[in-house]
Amino acid sequence: MPLTMNREVFITCAVTGSGGTQDRSPHVPRSPKQIAESAIAAAKAGAAVVHCHVRDPETGKPSRRLEYYREVTERIRDSDTDVVLNLTAGMGGDIYFEGTEEMVAGPRSDMAGAEERVAHVVECRPEICTLDCGTMNFNEADYVMVNTPGMLRDMARRMTAAGVRIEIEAFDTGHLWLAKELVKEGVIPEPVLVQLCMGVPWGAPDDLNTYMAMVNNVPSGWHWSAFALGRHQMPYVAAAVIGGGNVRVGLEDNLWLDKGVLATNAQLVERAATIIENLGARVITPAEVRARLKLEKRAPVAK
Repeated sequence: MPLTMNREVFITCAVTGSGGTQDRSPHVPRSPKQIAESAIAAAKAGAAVVHCHVRDPETGKPSRRLEYYREVTERIRDSDTDVVLNLTAGMGGDIYFEGTEEMVAGPRSDMAGAEERVAHVVECRPEICTLDCGTMNFNEADYVMVNTPGMLRDMARRMTAAGVRIEIEAFDTGHLWLAKELVKEGVIPEPVLVQLCMGVPWGAPDDLNTYMAMVNNVPSGWHWSAFALGRHQMPYVAAAVIGGGNVRVGLEDNLWLDKGVLATNAQLVERAATIIENLGARVITPAEVRARLKLEKRAPVAK
């Protein structure tokens, strides 16, 4: 498929994530106040969308506590900075096996039902929330990220009923296959938004051949972004724009601005904006993203 460069690009900043990065950089925000402040700074630097997880303020470990999401949401909405709020719904599907003989879920596992996994989405009603469209071996030796088709259908219906636009997160081509089926069934409504997640062990590797396979599997008419981890984050800003998509940067995926220089979210957004503009494209605003994706600043409850 011939490439058609995107000349009207929105930037998503993935503010903190759920990985074990909290002790690797002082810039990784932990408390709801820090997460909101970092999201606001990223928006001022040019991010139209902020994608937020929450963490335990004391330990920095990932959390699903509703009050943390509520505080992050309220702080961002109460600020004088306009930005599209995107909350994760990826937590609550984690199985850690203890060894390879007795295949029993260990104490680090975090498995929750659909209602609990989307409780913060239903209450906070962000404009966008994520739906990880597949199960995969994820990074560590005995950790499985579990998202069954039945679970995804249930979660997606609850998200839609809350008036929230779904952002499909696809970590491999099979995830796009399932996503297309969910769209066909009407479980994921249009306009469809998908994030291509490249280089996350053990999903799609971040080589350009695999990237183009992912791009070529995105149906015409869908809106999409792409990102890669670590030192490949900024090259993938260029690759996404050239391939016709939008971009994602942030401390969830990469801690570094340059070799030996730890980044802030705002600095990563500024670097991405410079790349986009140097390619001859324009960074678009939150208002333009809302028009494109048919969003409202506070997601309306479906009637």
